[in-house]
Amino acid sequence: MKAKTADSDLLKKIRAHVQRGTYILAKHAIKRQEERRIRLPDVLRVLEHGRHEQEKDVFDVKRQTWKHAIRGKTINGVNLRVIVALKNEMVVITVINVD
Repeated sequence: MKAKTADSDLLKKIRAHVQRGTYILAKHAIKRQEERRIRLPDVLRVLEHGRHEQEKDVFDVKRQTWKHAIRGKTINGVNLRVIVALKNEMVVITVINVD
């Protein structure tokens, strides 16, 4: 039950960042979006409606923060995984086309 609560809390925080616009795109994320032809509205949709893939989370020792994986579908039904880190704002680290 604790994992579900943690997932729910994480998703609430991520969705709040999207709604407030308190997110930034890392250079890596921008590059991957361009390479993979993924638009920002698609990334934001996944963050607002996706599910947490806890098994894909990784702790970044250098930055002392968790990188969280959120998976969902775009309006066109494309499966994406978006990796984010939370500090004062949310950082979108990368975007992966899972299909």
